[in-house]
Amino acid sequence: MTTEKKRLRVGVLFGGRSGEHEVSLASAASVIRGLDPEKYEAVPIGITKDGRWLAAGGAQRRLPEVLKTGQRVVLPADPNAAALLPLEEARGGALHVDVIFPVLHGTFGEDGTVQGLLELAGLPYVGAGVIGSAVGMDKDMQKRLYMQAGLPTADFLAIPRSQWETERGKVLRAIRRKFRFPLFVKPATLGSSVGMTKVHGRDELPAAMDLAAEFAQKIIVEKALQGREIEVSVLGNDQPRASVPGEIVPHREFYDYAAKYLEEGTQLIIPAKLTRAQVRRFQEYAVRAFRAIECAGMARVDFFLERRSGRIYLNEVNTIPGFTSISMYPKLWEASGLSFRELIDRLIDLALQAHREKVRTKYSIELPAGSGGALEG
Repeated sequence: MTTEKKRLRVGVLFGGRSGEHEVSLASAASVIRGLDPEKYEAVPIGITKDGRWLAAGGAQRRLPEVLKTGQRVVLPADPNAAALLPLEEARGGALHVDVIFPVLHGTFGEDGTVQGLLELAGLPYVGAGVIGSAVGMDKDMQKRLYMQAGLPTADFLAIPRSQWETERGKVLRAIRRKFRFPLFVKPATLGSSVGMTKVHGRDELPAAMDLAAEFAQKIIVEKALQGREIEVSVLGNDQPRASVPGEIVPHREFYDYAAKYLEEGTQLIIPAKLTRAQVRRFQEYAVRAFRAIECAGMARVDFFLERRSGRIYLNEVNTIPGFTSISMYPKLWEASGLSFRELIDRLIDLALQAHREKVRTKYSIELPAGSGGALEG
């Protein structure tokens, strides 16, 4: 007599309270389609723009519908529950999942906040932990660690929003002293090029700073490099490996939000046309960057290859890369011999491995019998 193997219940967490909410929906739909139905049962869990958590009973429901009519749930910070609980008891019992696959981009999803909640809830989850996620979201802290690790990083300046709002003239003078135009201005803690501006001259700078300040409490100003945009995907926990590099050739002046998600015309060249030595260098830097911020599971590492000098500059690490049909992360792994379905399998396996390692750790001290008196009262 054979017994049917139980399918893992994968909670696909999407939406969220960031400017990348819509991008998340597209990525989550791709992840759900990529789950092998013989191994997994997908449980879509949507977070609305105002922060409500809504769950569907299965993958048969369209994700926008989940955000409108799904069952309201809450994830308690209690590892004994390890489940999402309904807010209205009359609508059913606890919703148990075996692993969470966060497909949240930006604030309140990719920045360590959700990862911290999942840690408290005792649930395995795909991707970087609290530290890697938080640092990966903060471009200022990220770049500081890269510099400490000896990785090549372009000149940048981090400016608190409060300083910009109270000392505009002083900030503008500091930027003009440090950089030549053109330069880039962007929020320090957001992705998908939301709030980012390429500034060509001093007259454009104040508006660019104001825009970035709408989306983050810290603003990044950095040198605009004239070169090729190269990306590398990284996969693994303690022994990460890098994919073949790919190149993005945007049809706009730079790879902004519209070029990424709203318009056609941007070229993805996979693999990128590079020398063997360049490929090895990009892969080495990608793995070193992954380790420098204590990343885990997955990341996409973005670089610039300066045309005039041939120098490589590390731009940033994205700890929850896009999973849409046009996203580089899965495309690079496909070109490296790992199909989308195999990639999803591997990421879930890495999440379960990481969780098993965490539960081996002791968090309390067992005192010998009769020795606790000094700690009482």
